[in-house]
Amino acid sequence: MSVSNLPGGDPAAQLDLAKPAEASGHPYERSFEGPGPAAAEPAPETAEETAAREAAASREAADTVMQAFGGVRGMIDMTLPGLVFIITYNITHQVSTAAWAALGLSALFVVVRLFKRETIQHAFSGVFGVAIGAWISMKTGKAENFYLPGLLWSVGYCMGLAVSALVRWPLIGVMLGPVTGEMFTWRTQNPGRLAAYTKATWAWVVIMGIKPVILFPLYFTGNVNLLGWLKVALGIPPMLLAMYITWQILLKAPPPIKAVVEDE
Repeated sequence: MSVSNLPGGDPAAQLDLAKPAEASGHPYERSFEGPGPAAAEPAPETAEETAAREAAASREAADTVMQAFGGVRGMIDMTLPGLVFIITYNITHQVSTAAWAALGLSALFVVVRLFKRETIQHAFSGVFGVAIGAWISMKTGKAENFYLPGLLWSVGYCMGLAVSALVRWPLIGVMLGPVTGEMFTWRTQNPGRLAAYTKATWAWVVIMGIKPVILFPLYFTGNVNLLGWLKVALGIPPMLLAMYITWQILLKAPPPIKAVVEDE
């Protein structure tokens, strides 16, 4: 009796049945395969990573302080015309000559910024203030009146800062919100940043209030030289100090919540 007549049939067929499915090449073998491995999900963020990310966001927002106030270049644009005025006045003893020299320098700053396609916001505000001071000083013939508009502006600026902090619309937040991209979310969604902006605004009130407190008594004495040199000396340093304190406050504040702009 041949082997092929035994139960189970051809030994070759038995060998084929004994082969594993992947080696048999059966056309339906994949229908019995299970699902492939699931895609790995990203690991949840640790507390340390969250703190580091928020600290980086806070630092990035704090770094916008200098940008919002025009940087060192903006402060120079607003300070140098006063220096040119007092130097020219000491040389010529002519109020009109000194006033035109200061006004010409301010206008030059605007032209240079336009040529370089830079923002003229701070240079233009400087030339506007210088123009008013020059006009008043030439009309009255008193050199000290060149500084009067700036002194009045300092008083009004400090009062505006104080009022804004009292009504919970601190001006520092109003100025920095568009720069950081948070707009006004700091007021409705981020109480920590509202507190930080309020604290920074009060710091500006105190620091920038030093200038009129010192300079107004000198203005009434008519001592033009001392008034002019102190005006220059109290130009950049207090502003840099106020910016540094604001930067330190915002470093410790919660990160900004970016405003969502809805498509129309």
